[in-house]
Parts: sequence; structure tokens; C-alpha cells
Amino acid sequence: MPRNATSRGAIFVVDDDAATRETLSSAFASAGYEVVCFADGAALLSQLRNHVPVCIFLEVRLPARAGLDLLRRVREQGCPAPIFVTAADGDIATAVAAVRSGAVDFVEKPVDGKRLVERMEAAIEELAQPDDEFPDIVMHLPGCAPFTRREREVLARIAVGETNKEAARRLGLSSRTIEGYRASIMRKVGARTAAELLRRVLSQDRTA
Repeated sequence: MPRNATSRGAIFVVDDDAATRETLSSAFASAGYEVVCFADGAALLSQLRNHVPVCIFLEVRLPARAGLDLLRRVREQGCPAPIFVTAADGDIATAVAAVRSGAVDFVEKPVDGKRLVERMEAAIEELAQPDDEFPDIVMHLPGCAPFTRREREVLARIAVGETNKEAARRLGLSSRTIEGYRASIMRKVGARTAAELLRRVLSQDRTA
């Protein structure tokens, strides 16, 4: 960030990989953000008691595989910032676990700094928008946990027949993240296939 420029907000990064920290710091500083890096989860949690960042980037495979536990603790602490989970060798199960624990996106390393700026700002804008833009997507099925805003966005893409890659491109997310949201939706509904999911959702929509 240029000297004397006004910061657009702080971005917190917890990652034990120096190359990733450097990439994120450079990209977000160039976009006008202040980047604060933490060596461990305890330091992050302590800082969150007094400061609210605009976004958090969290390596899921921290020492002792503590990344997901830290993600849950950040959410339990009530932090409203979108949280991106990063991993060099992430799999679908990890992406699903991250989404269920409160992450908005799952990013595979090596990270693309410029692309992440766009994805982060889209996530911030999405959280700031009103929650009434999906009149054709049910907000809640009886007996099921309510859908989040992002789950309804993904459900809308499933409903029009888009693949995970197509939905990811349209929503500005990774394919792994879409898979995570898709699995979360199907688990909430109790559906085993996409066809079963849509039958239940569309049936509920017609009778609402």
C-alpha cells in the first residue's frame, strides 16, 4: 500500500508457508489493504478480541492439523469476516468440512494473488447484500436446517443444470468449494442424488 494511503481494511493471514504469506501480502497491499500475518492460531484469536478484519485467510493444515479447529473457534468467537481456507493438497472431504465449519471458499495452493483479490472482494460484497434476492429458491425445508445465502446460490445453479465447474465460474468460487456446498445442501435435505434434491426442493416450492 502506498505511503500515506488510507487502508481499505485489515486482512488477517494464518499460514506457516512463507511463499503464500508473501503472495497474499503483496497482492492485497497493492489493492489497498493492510495485511497482518500470524504465526499461530492463538495469536489470531487474541487479536480478534479487539480488531475485526475485512477477511481472514487460514491454512487448514497448520501444525497438528489444527486449521479446521481454529476455523470453528473463530466462528464461535462471532467474527463476521469471510474466511478463506487454503491448502496445498486439499480434497473434497476437507472442502466439505471447511464449508460446514464456516468457510466461504476453499483455495488450493499455489495461490493466485490477483484472482484472490477479486474473489475476496466478491465475498465481502455478497455478505453486504440483502438476503431477499432468491424468491424462487426455498429458504427452508420443514425438518431441515435453513440454507445459507451461498447454499441458495449454489442450489440455483444446480437447478438450471450447471456442472460444478460452470457454477464455480459463475459464482467466482473454486470447484472444490462448490462440491463442498453441494454436499452440505444434500446432507441438509437428506437427498442422495441431484435429481432427488431437485424433486424435494421444487415440490416444496410449488406448495409454498
